[in-house]
Amino acid sequence: MPVFCFKKLLLIIIFITFYSSTSTAQINPLYTPLPAIDARQLGIIVNDFDPISIQIANYYQQQRKIPTQNIIRISFNPMFQVLPVADFQHIKKQVDKLTPPHVQAYALTWSVPFRVGCMSITTAFAAGFNEKFCATGCNKTFPSPYFNTKSRQPYTDFKWRPTMALAGKTFKEVKQLIDRGIASDYSYPTGTAYLLETSDKQRSARAVFHPQITEVFNGLWETVSIEQDFIEDKQDVMFYFTGKIHIDKISSNHYLPGAVADHLTSTGGILFGSTQMSSLKWLEAGATGSYGAVIEPCNFVQKFPNPGVMMHYYIKGNSLIEAYWKSVAWPGQGLFIGEPLAKPFAYPQQL
Repeated sequence: MPVFCFKKLLLIIIFITFYSSTSTAQINPLYTPLPAIDARQLGIIVNDFDPISIQIANYYQQQRKIPTQNIIRISFNPMFQVLPVADFQHIKKQVDKLTPPHVQAYALTWSVPFRVGCMSITTAFAAGFNEKFCATGCNKTFPSPYFNTKSRQPYTDFKWRPTMALAGKTFKEVKQLIDRGIASDYSYPTGTAYLLETSDKQRSARAVFHPQITEVFNGLWETVSIEQDFIEDKQDVMFYFTGKIHIDKISSNHYLPGAVADHLTSTGGILFGSTQMSSLKWLEAGATGSYGAVIEPCNFVQKFPNPGVMMHYYIKGNSLIEAYWKSVAWPGQGLFIGEPLAKPFAYPQQL
């Protein structure tokens, strides 16, 4: 990952601007929570040429009670890791035509392909293919209008449908992922957020946010900011944000249902065949959501989840797909994976 010398002052301003409008509200016990996207608002995209995709879609529809009209069936060769742009454009037209207007977000029921041309497949489905979401060398990319907003209906508000892949090597792994997401609903866990600054300084770019995060969440959520390469044997992991090519001992920890974990690196979103650790490893270890770059992004923090923003919206009641998407300013090169409707902090009035 080439070094990008961003201006730390700008990053701190971005973070403080967000929290200047929210920190008071968090402390106020009467603060109105945000709702979570529900099954009626989620479209399920299934590839009829992929038997595992069909299995995943059927199980997910059954367990989450997704309306039949929200099941969007397409057909394409599932052997591509990188879907050709022309093929995607054809598929996207079909999906747009078949999607009911009330659908606000998508779940993909496959792990491959995970990229379209120079974009992640999740952002390509969310906003359409556009080379402005890509970068040659260390350059910024097109921003997300959904970033750090209180929006309850991203498609209605921005014409974007945030997308997350129900990813795994096997149907059994994805089934376990779905079950974890469902188990997390309304569970109100009391875990810990681990923010690591590792020995890999290039990939620890998000550490610039750690002091503000620990200050804002002090007394609200247990947040540990440490300088070390990994944690191990922790039994209370709800959030784990770090940065390194490979993260050791991740399977030694216990991840609470609904837990989120990711590592800032160049190719974590290349789910299979990369020389760097795949984001899929987090799900295999027990996390319910993760994120990774599918193509060299450089270490712009805007291209990766902002831990404080993600935690804020998740703890406030948003679903996993909403909170994760709201935390990434430039998502064009990043892949979102996990169980999108997981909502451990949602509130009883939504039952």
